[in-house]
Amino acid sequence: MLLSGQQAVLSGDAATDLVRGIESPLMSELQRESADAAPIFTPEPEQRGGLPLAVWGVAALIVVVVVGVLAMAGRKKPAPVPNTLQPADAYAASLPLSQLAMSEAANMSGGKLTYLDGHVRNTGDRTVNAVTVQVVFANDEDLAPQIDTVPLTLIRMKEPYIDTGPVSAAPLKPGDEQEFRLTFEAVPDNWNMQMPEVRVIQVGLEP
Repeated sequence: MLLSGQQAVLSGDAATDLVRGIESPLMSELQRESADAAPIFTPEPEQRGGLPLAVWGVAALIVVVVVGVLAMAGRKKPAPVPNTLQPADAYAASLPLSQLAMSEAANMSGGKLTYLDGHVRNTGDRTVNAVTVQVVFANDEDLAPQIDTVPLTLIRMKEPYIDTGPVSAAPLKPGDEQEFRLTFEAVPDNWNMQMPEVRVIQVGLEP
């Protein structure tokens, strides 16, 4: 039995609906597969401003260390001013100085050197390897005296010239006595020409 022309040929609207019905399940399936597939390129993480926490931690540690060092430095006693008279060393009583004498001599440049000679004796029970003294040049002008802080140097020989060396070169054993010489390139103009005070302020002792 033959179909009529109207029944054999689908109308335009019916054909369109049929195509849509076929495409709809197919597109849905493709969309689900695309959503399930892993992306080819991983998106970069969002960049955040500011420094990492580790950098801030290191900076804070540095600040703490600097503050600690400054605090420790503030607790240290300031170094004594060289022109300030210092107390005598505890071993000074065992190193009496005697036979003090002063003299002058011209130096190679035409200037003048001032010497203070004397004797030192070790009356204690320790060997001495270093001595520091302060020499006080007083004046009659009610002004502060000039104070020179110098190491004690021992006379090693007198002929053909006087040669001196540090106490460490020939340590003073208990009972030893040696001559010493202190040399000054300049003395104050207002010095009253009296024998200066010589004070032993530091003594090095061997163990």
